[in-house]
Amino acid sequence: MTRDMVTYTSTQVCAFKGSTAEIHSTFRYLSTINDIKTRIQKMFWFTTVKDNEPVDLKTDPENSGRVQYQCENNDCTLRISYLRESDSAEYKFMLITNDPGGKYTGSPGVTLTVTDPQLQVHVRRSTVNSYSNWTELTCHNNCQLPDQSSYIWYRNGHKLSSDEQYLQLNTFDTVDSLYCAVKGYERFPSPTVYAPKLPSVSVSPSAEIVEGSSVALTCSSDANPAASYTWYKEDVISPLRYQKQHFFRSIRPSQSGKYYCTADNGLGQKRSESRTIDVKYAPKLPSVSVSPSAEIVEGSSVTLTCSSDANPAANYTWYKEDVINPLSYQNQHVFSSILPSDSGKYYCTADNDLGQKRSESRNIDVKCE
Repeated sequence: MTRDMVTYTSTQVCAFKGSTAEIHSTFRYLSTINDIKTRIQKMFWFTTVKDNEPVDLKTDPENSGRVQYQCENNDCTLRISYLRESDSAEYKFMLITNDPGGKYTGSPGVTLTVTDPQLQVHVRRSTVNSYSNWTELTCHNNCQLPDQSSYIWYRNGHKLSSDEQYLQLNTFDTVDSLYCAVKGYERFPSPTVYAPKLPSVSVSPSAEIVEGSSVALTCSSDANPAASYTWYKEDVISPLRYQKQHFFRSIRPSQSGKYYCTADNGLGQKRSESRTIDVKYAPKLPSVSVSPSAEIVEGSSVTLTCSSDANPAANYTWYKEDVINPLSYQNQHVFSSILPSDSGKYYCTADNDLGQKRSESRNIDVKCE
């Protein structure tokens, strides 16, 4: 059988159960062979072969009254009505002429898929200008529709007046939900579309966040179509990231603050509650200040102050060099009436659960009266 003389308009056809499908073919053949005029003896469509011979669809009792051939000139269309799932198969056209080798078909054939409606609502928001606020919904399907079919749109479970494939909305409440169906196939509606619900924010790890660790913020919202996410930090104008997750590979204390995300899917936008990120870290190098900062005279009041940036706040301890025991356990060490014997080098330590840091020594020189 020669295969290059028959071609098909499409090699994939999809149709609903109970509807009608058409499969188109175009054929050609030599008008004369060996000075003998070529005549068409038979044209038919087939899906099965028996004893090396294609079986005409019309000979199957299951197809009685459902299968038609509409052949004219060099085109032949197969029309199958009242489609069943069992009609899913590969269909080929067969042309037989009076020539001894005159059997023509096309391979591969046309794959017909018969299924229930599988609809999806596609959402497109207007981006013409900042004043335009409409949203267009499309009831999309992967199969050719039955002749003269129409659509049904539902809003919050109630039918809308539109019977078109496209639905334009000028207003859409965030609590609204919409879906569509093909008339006559209401049992097979599309999934419902709706605006994002209140997003939730999760932080990993959920335990204490320590400087230098890896931290992930995840934004989640129930929405259909799926939401697009944007991350923000309070008091920062520009967005941080346009993804579901925001990562800190090695988090810094300066990144402490309140974070939130938004979820948007073309039908609406919702903002999450803010989540506080509190980065813990060991004390930084403590600084020591002396008051008064002028010359220190015997009998005067002198205050040493130790300060360190730490989270949680540091605990302080004061020491005098060459003295084993600590002097005090506060951030300030006070001499109410300083003596010459108090002269010397002083330092402090700052510590919390994450570490300890020692200050540089500060020399105190007490002048006698």
